[in-house]
Amino acid sequence: MRPDLQLAYSGMVLLGLILLLVFRPAGHYGSVERKQYWRLQFITLFAALIGAKFAVLMGDGRWPLVPFHDWIGLLLSGRSIVGALLFGFLAAEAAKPLLRYPLPPNDRFALLLPFSIATGRMGCWMAGCCVGIESDGPIALVGVDGVSRIPAPLIEMAFHLACGVLLIVLFRARSLQGRLFALYLVVYGAFRIVSEYWRVTPKDFGGWSAYQWMALAMILAGGVALYARRGSGIIAARPAGGTA
Repeated sequence: MRPDLQLAYSGMVLLGLILLLVFRPAGHYGSVERKQYWRLQFITLFAALIGAKFAVLMGDGRWPLVPFHDWIGLLLSGRSIVGALLFGFLAAEAAKPLLRYPLPPNDRFALLLPFSIATGRMGCWMAGCCVGIESDGPIALVGVDGVSRIPAPLIEMAFHLACGVLLIVLFRARSLQGRLFALYLVVYGAFRIVSEYWRVTPKDFGGWSAYQWMALAMILAGGVALYARRGSGIIAARPAGGTA
């Protein structure tokens, strides 16, 4: 990737992370709850980083169908949001009983995440990665490689922005409390299974890409969480500034 394109991509990803920090998804918790929340977030982040690379290893590297040796290249290459979401979610759910985590799922984080991911997809478009298939159709655009393609990153960016708006509406209506992130997993998983058909990714795993199989796992994981948390009451955290 050209240095200027890499800079553009990195800048948009950084902007997405800044969104999560500026709007403080844990700002409504008291001091004790914030410590518990960020402890779980560190575990989630670590698992998400592993999942992001593991998905690329399978999705683009086609491992284990073909031998893979370019481990340095993998570390320096892109990341998969599908793998990050799936691994991060599963790790968080597994860690909660071990940490005796008492807080309900953080809907405020779920509200911010789609907008953060959307900025990353803009970075993908600017850098020429995650490209769509070649096309001269009415929605096709010429990318940085000079080829007319379906603008897969821009379509996904629009999807995440729409999801973010939907989640805000549900949050304000107090609908699906504690289940917004699970809903996001289901909806994005379904979208990703479909959108992979217009993305340039190997479809070597039973006619699907590895990303599609992980998206299916996202649907299952999110669906189980939606069902398991149905009718559960949301325990209000103490106001910010509570005693440690």
